[in-house]
Amino acid sequence: MAVREPPTAFKEVRLNYEPTSSSFVVNVELPSIGNSLKSRRLTNGFGRANADDDAVHAQTCATASAIYNRRYHQDPRHILWRVLEHNTVLSLRTIDLCKPDGAPDANLVLNFHFPTPIRPSCIALSDPSDHDAIAVFVVDEAGQLYTLFLRPDSFRRRSFVESGMGDTCKIFTINALQSFKTPYRLLAVNTDQLILTLTDGGHIRLDRNRPRTPPQNGWKETFYNAKGWVRGFKSILTNRSDYDPTAAAAAVETGLGLDDASFLFTVCLDHRLRIWNLKSGQVMGAIDLLNTVREPNETGKWRLDPTQSNLIRIVGRVQGKRLCVTYSPVGSGEFKFREIESNDSDSVGIHDIHSDTQFIPIPPLGSDVWTLADFKVVERDGTRHLQMWLLWKNNTAYRVQELTSSVDQLPTSWQTGWRSVYSDATAPSAPLSGPSDPVDTTERWLQLILSPGRFSQPTLEAALSAYQQAAGDGANKIPRSSQSIAESICSTIASISSLTKASSGALDYEQFRASNESQWRKFYRILIEIDKPRGEALALAYEPISDLPWIVCADTISAIRRCSKLEQICYNPNARHTEPSDLSSLIITGQNFVEGFSDSMVQICQSVLRAEIFEAASKTDQERIQFFSDKAGFWRQISDEDCAQVTDVLGPNFNIATSDVYQQMLATFNETWSPRRPTEFPLTELGRRIIVKATEDVAELQWNVCFSQLILLVHMEFEFDRPEDALHNRVNIGAIYRSLLRSLSRLQLIRWLASTRLLIPLSKTDLSSSISSASSALAKRSSEESKSNTVLEECIGHLLGMTCLTPGHSLMIGSTITKIITSLCAPDSDIELQPHYIQCALLVRDRADLAMELAPFCKQDPFSVYIQGRVSLALRDYSSAATQFKKAAYGMSISQANPGRHSSGLLDDDEWNLLFNGMPRYYAHIVALYEKSRAYSYVVEFARLALQFINKRTEGGEVLKVEIQGRLFSGATAISRFDLAHSTLVAMKDHALQHSSLRTLIQKMCNNLHNAELVQLSFPGLQNAVDDILAQACRDTVDVITGIPFHQILYSWRIKRNDYRGAATVLFDRIRKLRRLGGGDQFTSEDDLDTVITRQYLMLINVLSCVEQKQAWITTEEIMVPTQGGNPPVSVDGKRRLITLADIRKEYQDELDRIAMIQNNQFGLGADDEMEIL
Repeated sequence: MAVREPPTAFKEVRLNYEPTSSSFVVNVELPSIGNSLKSRRLTNGFGRANADDDAVHAQTCATASAIYNRRYHQDPRHILWRVLEHNTVLSLRTIDLCKPDGAPDANLVLNFHFPTPIRPSCIALSDPSDHDAIAVFVVDEAGQLYTLFLRPDSFRRRSFVESGMGDTCKIFTINALQSFKTPYRLLAVNTDQLILTLTDGGHIRLDRNRPRTPPQNGWKETFYNAKGWVRGFKSILTNRSDYDPTAAAAAVETGLGLDDASFLFTVCLDHRLRIWNLKSGQVMGAIDLLNTVREPNETGKWRLDPTQSNLIRIVGRVQGKRLCVTYSPVGSGEFKFREIESNDSDSVGIHDIHSDTQFIPIPPLGSDVWTLADFKVVERDGTRHLQMWLLWKNNTAYRVQELTSSVDQLPTSWQTGWRSVYSDATAPSAPLSGPSDPVDTTERWLQLILSPGRFSQPTLEAALSAYQQAAGDGANKIPRSSQSIAESICSTIASISSLTKASSGALDYEQFRASNESQWRKFYRILIEIDKPRGEALALAYEPISDLPWIVCADTISAIRRCSKLEQICYNPNARHTEPSDLSSLIITGQNFVEGFSDSMVQICQSVLRAEIFEAASKTDQERIQFFSDKAGFWRQISDEDCAQVTDVLGPNFNIATSDVYQQMLATFNETWSPRRPTEFPLTELGRRIIVKATEDVAELQWNVCFSQLILLVHMEFEFDRPEDALHNRVNIGAIYRSLLRSLSRLQLIRWLASTRLLIPLSKTDLSSSISSASSALAKRSSEESKSNTVLEECIGHLLGMTCLTPGHSLMIGSTITKIITSLCAPDSDIELQPHYIQCALLVRDRADLAMELAPFCKQDPFSVYIQGRVSLALRDYSSAATQFKKAAYGMSISQANPGRHSSGLLDDDEWNLLFNGMPRYYAHIVALYEKSRAYSYVVEFARLALQFINKRTEGGEVLKVEIQGRLFSGATAISRFDLAHSTLVAMKDHALQHSSLRTLIQKMCNNLHNAELVQLSFPGLQNAVDDILAQACRDTVDVITGIPFHQILYSWRIKRNDYRGAATVLFDRIRKLRRLGGGDQFTSEDDLDTVITRQYLMLINVLSCVEQKQAWITTEEIMVPTQGGNPPVSVDGKRRLITLADIRKEYQDELDRIAMIQNNQFGLGADDEMEIL
């Protein structure tokens, strides 16, 4: 019978180990009580890698790794351990996907640095039944047993680990390993008993002593050997590096559910299964793995490889009974199923199940050589139903298979019941750019390389370094600290790509594009080669409670979930019996049809599709389909052979494409899920990352299927011989076309959300986890710490969780993940993805650039349009923002019963109170937004609109009017619209605000030298106030030469209003202050008598001459006291006195005489004059 490839029923979701923030990594240095010289020698023996990629491999790729599932406690439940950096670092982290409601995330990564390299095969974990803790046991090369006692808070609070190890770490020197014993495997029976198998065939049982025993005597050693004392002693004389045939390559302990019973089942290198009684230390029996009778000369044929450890599994819950599954890797490999029975602690019975059947695993098809690396067996709910998982390896490639069967039907199911897991290990193909591509070559490459979770940061840096070394001196080597990794890659590639001139002398941009594309491909090939070792599978893990298998790789981890209905169709194109044949035929035909298109044609079709998805449709369905066909023009590249392939599958006139089949297809795209019970277990950060990555995979697949179906639908609509055979005669193609566009729109949004990353500041919980309160330096940097999340995770992560249908039963996480992501991708999903709410969240995080990318997805309801205005406002596109705000004005001002105040924190309560509460308050809100952005021209525009809508029926209109008038006045003043500020000022009824604004306006106009405009303003009813403000400014002015000319302004103001005596008073005050400053003798022309003061006197005389002679006087409260030596008189305080025009003329004449005397060198000598005679 021909061997067929098992159908694909599962899909892996691959993630990097790289944490979302470097703050979550905790490094702990462990002490040593062993020989320090020996420790240093073993540690330094490895040295450092010479090449960057070797160093990255040592730091990030594990040499051994596994997942431990705790038995007695649930939070956290799953612990992942990894051995790094040449076996000197043990890294621990939790990989729980969900947590109890209200519990904090356990997201710390604990890296324990050992002074001596550890043995990867001698690591064991245990879960105490009486304490919520994890015990980690490690044996190093020096024969020291490290015991790490970690509590759950160790994975939540950094300070819990950094405060000091204390009793967390205890070290015990195993005496037997200091002389002649070599450890092989370590097994933890419980926290108080360990089994250490040895290479000589024996094993050491370590029993914990009483709690108060000193650490150096913390364990009691008991040695057992299956060969007896004499043969065991002879093995001492042999080479310690040799493995004895009786050495246990794999070991499992079980008590069979009996009290005071403990049995150890070991698979030894001599191809035998041995059963030990751990109570007595005696071997209770030994049988061949395959019950084969061997000849003495065939011993070497059946010897096992010492590196193999996954050879036995024991499952079951019935007291006194267990199912033992062993694997023999000899030849093609074979499984054996045996039933174990016991009634007491001194006897064990074992017999084969289906002894006449050979259970030989069938490797994946192909010419490659596959090796079974690991397997897991699970018994379902205490029944005789089994589930097996097999992990196959071929270098760094791997495959996983699954079998579910009852024990009785196992021989039949073994042949036909296997199912496979769709591998996600294939590197994505290099992107192609064309004239219809919406992004350039560099951006497309960055989208591929920097896709969330695809390549780790150390891998990118190592690839860049290798690329620079390969490029030589032409590469632009930029320090990592100065640029991000994306900038460094772009700079390096751009420095190598050359822009030359064509034969015509013009710059050859096409040649530069080709050169740039070539360099990107070279870098990508290097990146793929460096990334390959990260995907090497190390272990397979499965835990029945979560019902989620894991593939543990060197630097990645993959969760295995069930395939959706659409995935089963797409991943099994040749197995159409798994789904309705017509549906699968339609979907597979559409994919094959589009795969025949050229890259440029696909880009053209997608560009036309973008317009169909995002632009409002004004055509009928038939017109839209016709328009798409004409614009895309893919029919020009379709050959008769392509058309024949479609009709061969779908039949003449596409008879398979019926309304029922299309309804089935649309239902497949629209699989929704609503849990019967609320989600009791919210997702952890890792759980959200799994959901996001799985959603991205499903959305990508579903988008491609929808796209191919839309192309196929358009093709079939116009591919007919007779009009009556047209597809629209029997299928409502318009409704199907709209449904496909609706699905494509949501999928496009999900793809964007899942591929776009944000730097999110750490929450208070994360800060308390990642920053030690004892470290002031770290606490100072806490405000700068952030983590990288996708937009999808930030938007819907808090809505997702798991539900337990029945207490104590499986969470069925693998199936629940698929239900969540298919429901999320469904057009009718209960999880609403409102783009405008997402834009609100992005605006809160100051990412208006990303919010603008969501604009095509947004609807045209008032709130969405308003948010578009907020996005444009944040990007300082004030004109577009104003257009959007005006467009949304009516809808955002109408009162609503329950508007639903959801804005992700963008709007506070005061702002919400202004919305849906009338047009004036809406525009007042817009005014405040523009004022905050200092866009004062738009403050003026919207403030005037707000004032137009205030009337007597406006509730609180007077208060609102005062507020808007104040903002309008401030905006008009800021942009020097003084006429508008003046009219607003005059209209104010609040006298306090009016006078305050008046002072501000005068000061602003005087400071900006808008003197003439100020004088021309009328200020009805406020002229006296203006005069008083200017007069006070004149009194406060000391420097009348270089300062603001308040005197001249007030003089012009009073002259304009025919207040000549007032103007004269201003001039006289300025003359007095000029004399105080001593700057009045400066000449203003060639005339010796033309000075600043004389001009002021002339103006003063002229202005007083404009009034009647009887009124030509002013008053002053200062008197002028003449000085000696020809100096001008000074003013001193005195009583008010009257100064007439004649007095001023006399002072003017005296000033002229004084200047003339100075010009003629006529200086008077007084008694007080001092003169130095040489």
